[in-house]
Amino acid sequence: MKKLKRKWLFYAVSGILVMGFGLSVMGEALIAKALGKAFVNWFLIGTAGLALIFAGLSVFGQAIVFKSLIDQKKNHL
Repeated sequence: MKKLKRKWLFYAVSGILVMGFGLSVMGEALIAKALGKAFVNWFLIGTAGLALIFAGLSVFGQAIVFKSLIDQKKNHL
């Protein structure tokens, strides 16, 4: 049970951090677009930002799986 709690905490925090970083990268892409930078510049940065956001969401989703396993084990005790 303790191992599951550690995994849950690690995945939850990691997922939130990666999503936050992805949002920051997206913000940079928006600034680059607003400043009239080349299409390729802001497009690639924005694509990387979206990839980070969805990667973070995926990691956070795994944390939810671990949390449900923890709750399920608590109910069976």
